[in-house]
Amino acid sequence: MGHDFCAINLSDNLKPMALIEHRLRHAARGDFAMAFYNPRSASRPEGFARVLAVLREECEPGRVMIFARAVTTPDESLRVVTLADATPDMADMRTVVLVGNRATRRVGRWVYTPRQGAV
Repeated sequence: MGHDFCAINLSDNLKPMALIEHRLRHAARGDFAMAFYNPRSASRPEGFARVLAVLREECEPGRVMIFARAVTTPDESLRVVTLADATPDMADMRTVVLVGNRATRRVGRWVYTPRQGAV
């Protein structure tokens, strides 16, 4: 990522989902690229569905998302989709989810968020 980004822990073990949603909305409205960790646990799978719903309220459907699961292990997988095509089952606790900002582009196998000046 060549521009501003934020990382958000999506686990609601120690903080309420309302706080996560508040932070998520502000990051999306600020046009930050976002990195999510702890996106979807087996005991609370509905949280990530809510995250996707919030993103769909705040962002355009073509927003680029990357699901990087089990990176550096034999089970590694990398999936690039748009927000419109993202589903909750694409993530689990071994997945890091990256969400681009408005300037993020996919060029061949590469996804990048370029540096940009003030909007």
